[in-house]
Amino acid sequence: MSKKLFVGGLAWKTDDTTLGRVFGEFGEIIEAKVITDRDTGRSRGFGFVTFVEEEAAADALDSMNGQELDGRTLRVDFATEQAPRRRGSGGGAGGGGGGYGGGRRRERW
Repeated sequence: MSKKLFVGGLAWKTDDTTLGRVFGEFGEIIEAKVITDRDTGRSRGFGFVTFVEEEAAADALDSMNGQELDGRTLRVDFATEQAPRRRGSGGGAGGGGGGYGGGRRRERW
């Protein structure tokens, strides 16, 4: 089981403090974070809450999934780890004959 919960369906006005206060009722929290858009700073409508104990996370999930917060219905689930994203294209000019004329044969008459 995980100690980290995904919390979806957050209202635009819900912030880290509110999220931590509400979920903190179920046990000690390491972090409560609302995910924001890097360009606008506006909430993306979801966040994560990390508990010290797995049992507290399970209790919060059972109690808060489907409940209303700031006028929106929450969707709470255990968070899953994602593989790190690859950065860059991984290729370079001239590598592998990708359309730059490399590897072409000319016919002789």
